[in-house]
Amino acid sequence: MGSQYSEQTANTPVLESLPMAPATDIEIARSVQPQSILLLAQQRFGLPAESLVPFGHYKAKLDMAYVDTTDTASRGKLVLVTAMTPTPAGEGKTTTSVGLNDGLNRLGVSSSVCLREPSLGPCFGMKGGAAGGGWAQVIPMEDINLHFNGDFHAITTAHNLLASLIDNHIHWGNEAGLDPRLINWRRVLDLTDRSLRNLVCGLGGKAHGVPRETGFDITVSSEIMAILCLAEGHLDLRRRLGNMIIGQRSDHSPVTVHDLGMEGALSVILKDALQPNLVQSLEHNPVFIHGGPFANIAHGCNSVNATRAALALNDVVVTEAGFGADLGAEKFIDIKCRHSGLQPDAAVLVCTVRALKLQGGVARSRLSEPDLDALRAGSANLERHIMNLQQFGLTPVVCINRFPGDTAEEITLIQAICRDLGVRAVPADHWAAGSDGATELAQAVLDQLRDEVPAVRFLYDDSLPLAEKIETIATRIYHAGQVEFSAQASRQLREYEALGFGYLPVCIAKTQFSFSVDAGLLGAPSGHTLPVREVRLAAGAGFVVAVCGDIMTMPGLPRRPAALDIRLDEDGQVVGLT
Repeated sequence: MGSQYSEQTANTPVLESLPMAPATDIEIARSVQPQSILLLAQQRFGLPAESLVPFGHYKAKLDMAYVDTTDTASRGKLVLVTAMTPTPAGEGKTTTSVGLNDGLNRLGVSSSVCLREPSLGPCFGMKGGAAGGGWAQVIPMEDINLHFNGDFHAITTAHNLLASLIDNHIHWGNEAGLDPRLINWRRVLDLTDRSLRNLVCGLGGKAHGVPRETGFDITVSSEIMAILCLAEGHLDLRRRLGNMIIGQRSDHSPVTVHDLGMEGALSVILKDALQPNLVQSLEHNPVFIHGGPFANIAHGCNSVNATRAALALNDVVVTEAGFGADLGAEKFIDIKCRHSGLQPDAAVLVCTVRALKLQGGVARSRLSEPDLDALRAGSANLERHIMNLQQFGLTPVVCINRFPGDTAEEITLIQAICRDLGVRAVPADHWAAGSDGATELAQAVLDQLRDEVPAVRFLYDDSLPLAEKIETIATRIYHAGQVEFSAQASRQLREYEALGFGYLPVCIAKTQFSFSVDAGLLGAPSGHTLPVREVRLAAGAGFVVAVCGDIMTMPGLPRRPAALDIRLDEDGQVVGLT
């Protein structure tokens, strides 16, 4: 690793200043000509052309056989990017991850960023695209946001193939003794459609199957998505697929995919999807994008395969965990790191002046107006996330992702608040200026990597009962006063522990917009109740999901979906995708 953590020298390569940004993200993305992905992989990593499976000229899958991930002694340093609680004002976690990676490369560091793949549901719903923004983007932007290299379609197909095989098994005699009322394997779709949440299938008579209640979830909530992101190789993938529990017999004994002999077909569908995807930033720095489990209903991290490949090929790897640190960073450490043995060497916590003022009670229409009192009040949310990360042994660098209109006094106040907590806060302008606006942030991260070796620790031990694991997260991360388990959730926890799954980590499924289950409860609330309405066992992925409040695994569309603004122009170009 050595000298790349020293101060920037006169010999450090510096890119030319970026031009003024066009009006929209998609216009910015189209203003830059991508490099050949084969040439980029050869120049940056020394990888031969045959190590990649190109999807056109600018994106490809990486054959993991060409990457040695076993040499852990010389692997790169891992930087986790997380954020304060999400708000409609915007925080820019993905944009910051891309900008930080470009900033590190500008300082002469060999670095890549690892991100999740966008889901079509949010792209056409209310969130928009997820390839960064401004001059801190990943390209080709349209391809990444729309279908990409087919991974989500493979997961959707594998998931629904299993659903059809289960129904077929019942139709032809049900040798496994599955109780149709106790089948928990639903179908999935990579779109948001509330009308599909609850359905009855098998209607129309004996020739059309056995009637039973079922429904659809969004693809990113599929256990197969979680498995793809945690599996390390084809054998591990097949093992995890076989361990998935699809339902129960009338005596409540579990039935797995392996019991029905279906994991082989699923693994074949997922064969290519298991390989990480390689693309590039606007500044032609390598980006790995692979997998996309949501952080509010799954563990919210890109694949272990992509992270390991990037660590083997770089000195520094930047990765992000979904939504705020309470949902994202907690699951990154307690689930992804626990399963993989990875751990972050540094952390970046993203905030914005606007989001902090919104947390302090300012109306969205007035966020551009200076308000130090509201900023000070809203900073309680940032402080909570800082202290939460410190519980894991991480001292984050706070990135103040600047918006036009942020005042010097507001930036200075955030820095002072962070300084009192022993944390460095750095303003960054990567959205407007690319790597040139992220060099101070990049240098702060390098300083952190050079000066500190964090002793990262899990929030709870494997041996702790499942209910106590949930209570630990609720009280120490969400600052809840108590956890309220429904009768169904309590029964499910007892069943899972009796089956031998009490050692698994837990994954909290709740709203991302608050530390509580009330999306409108801003700031840093304490003493609230975390209601757990049901618990789901993801035996293949290797965690137990606690479903809290009114969170849905099949979201609905907003009053005005983003899809209404997306179209092709007269030249066949996508417009309206943000």
